[in-house]
Amino acid sequence: MQNFLNFLAGGFLQLSWWQVVLITLVLTHITIVSVTVFLHRSQAHRGLDLHPAVMHFFRFWLWMTTGMVTKEWVAIHRKHHARCEREGDPHSPVVFGLGMVFFRGAELYRLEATNEETLKRFGHGTPDDWMERNVYSKHNLLGILIMLVIDILLFGLEGLAVWAVQMAWIPFWAAGVVNGLGHAVGYRNFASPDTSTNVFPIGIIIGGEELHNNHHAYGTSAKFSSKWYEFDLGWCYISVLKFLGLAQVKKVAPKLKLEPENNAQADGISLSTLQGVITHRYEILARYADIISNTAKEELARLKPSLNAADPNCKWSLLKRCGDWIGRGDEVLDPEQRAQLQTVLEEDTRLSTVVRMQMELSRIWESSTASSEQLLADLRGWCQRAQQSGIESLEQFAQRLRRYAA
Repeated sequence: MQNFLNFLAGGFLQLSWWQVVLITLVLTHITIVSVTVFLHRSQAHRGLDLHPAVMHFFRFWLWMTTGMVTKEWVAIHRKHHARCEREGDPHSPVVFGLGMVFFRGAELYRLEATNEETLKRFGHGTPDDWMERNVYSKHNLLGILIMLVIDILLFGLEGLAVWAVQMAWIPFWAAGVVNGLGHAVGYRNFASPDTSTNVFPIGIIIGGEELHNNHHAYGTSAKFSSKWYEFDLGWCYISVLKFLGLAQVKKVAPKLKLEPENNAQADGISLSTLQGVITHRYEILARYADIISNTAKEELARLKPSLNAADPNCKWSLLKRCGDWIGRGDEVLDPEQRAQLQTVLEEDTRLSTVVRMQMELSRIWESSTASSEQLLADLRGWCQRAQQSGIESLEQFAQRLRRYAA
């Protein structure tokens, strides 16, 4: 009887509480690595290829610890990128609200997983062997039940808590933090056409998924860190696997290359410059966002002394309310915000010029039918207009744009 009570208290391992906590953190971290390296970077975006043995370990581990089906996860994530922040995005805070995605993101995932059209259109290329068809997909709940039994055998009744943490780990960190806070809180290195943010520059807890804006800017890159101060733990694991011959990196984000200033002549915009501008368009737009922000601040400072700032309908008050909206895509603004922003731009020539030039610049890389020669002429024309705008920051920006190279 005493032996049975001892087993209930600590299972076969009879560990102290802190040892159980440490093992739980290790187990959940392996799950995080499986999601970011296998499901996300390898399967969903094809940024790397994994050795079959490594790939099957990740599949088995996810079956045991999450019950997620590879095809479902990949299809839902690809659809998120294809429909990002628009109707059809499976888990966008812009569409559903931050609270819904953060607290009930797992429900949104399960709902979308029942959409056969999503699986058919976006789930191609995922494993379809005998194990996937007859075990992992067909009996996806069996694995987590086996995990429950293993946890109880190893840790006794404390195993219930260990298992509960394992089951909640991905729904909280991936569905809640990445899909929720990763589109609401943090900083942006790149002005990708969505609200994605880098939640934190040190990607350890979620294996590098914290660098969500970097990922949205270069979705197929196997490496998520971009700045020197950013750390992507998932990339470290990939590098180890690559060193051991167990992974092959296919794509990483391109490094920014700028030609020396003395090479950037007034008429020296070449096809290489055009290619560099298109490749680094989100970095360019992020820099341009600073021009818009600074221009808005300068206009606020210029207008305030001459207007009644207490009047909510005066030009200064309108501009102050619209400050955070200027330069953002219409898809993240409601009709009232768009109307107020339009009023401000109609009344402020300088700010309107900066915003209009941003839209014209974006059209250069958004054009899917124009020839390289036409795009090159458009870029040259844009730089010429920018340098004749009389806006110093815009002139300096155009000069820097001439230095981009493929």
